[in-house]
Amino acid sequence: MHRLAAIQLRGDGDRDHNLARAGALIDAAVGKGARLLVLPENFAYYGADPAGLAAAAGAEKDASGPARAFLAERARRHGVWILGGTLPLFSGLAGDTDPRPFAAALLYDDSGAEVARYHKIHLFDVTVAATGRRYCESDSFRPGQDPVVVHTPFGKLGISVCYDLRFPELYRHYAARGATLVAVPSAFTATTGAAHWRLLLRARAVENQCYVIGADLGDREHPTRPIWGGSAIVDPWGEVVAELDDGEGVIVADIDTERLTRIRTDMPVLEHRRLGLPTGS
Repeated sequence: MHRLAAIQLRGDGDRDHNLARAGALIDAAVGKGARLLVLPENFAYYGADPAGLAAAAGAEKDASGPARAFLAERARRHGVWILGGTLPLFSGLAGDTDPRPFAAALLYDDSGAEVARYHKIHLFDVTVAATGRRYCESDSFRPGQDPVVVHTPFGKLGISVCYDLRFPELYRHYAARGATLVAVPSAFTATTGAAHWRLLLRARAVENQCYVIGADLGDREHPTRPIWGGSAIVDPWGEVVAELDDGEGVIVADIDTERLTRIRTDMPVLEHRRLGLPTGS
């Protein structure tokens, strides 16, 4: 078995404080035996305005950036894999004039090498009816385009972020490419999280018969930007095998490869598909 961890942070506008808290919780997760650790969306820069995110993207432009160096150092120090989801990063391509960074989830292996980068595809441009709050993530970030599946010692890992969770075709894409676990670093609002966060994590796990690791920011009482928390790890049968409520903390769970194989063998849903992924027209 391999042990997974989801780390839940409150998140504020102080990068150094966020990294210090993340470091303490990484240490705690390693102490619990975790080998693959998932941090929440925007774990270092949550709460920054568009100008602050652009400045952060400039600071994080290469491996020497403060959060990127932190992730690499912690992975190397502990000999673990860490998904830092997410950091604001520019494309780095010559001639790219879009002033918005990507929301980039970075995966580090146990040597501290950055082995994968996923740019959040679906951006949260929504007015939440229950509160009247307007969220327009595309003001601050640009959307990615490409799903990312990574070979890891723990199985094939599909990477997604927060609002992606509402788009099942992304996860079916991952399942079709052999993913046995999916990470969902997030910052779900308190209102939408209460209604749908756990439901969606379980649905994606059941539909695709895979482990789902949901690492959320958690601060339900924040006066202007309450976020749900409720981090959870769900197994391929849809059972929640580890969970948190609000605030900060760590949860761990083991991948049971025999259980995963048995579920896929007894109910071969992925083999019974009659319709392919939509291709457009």
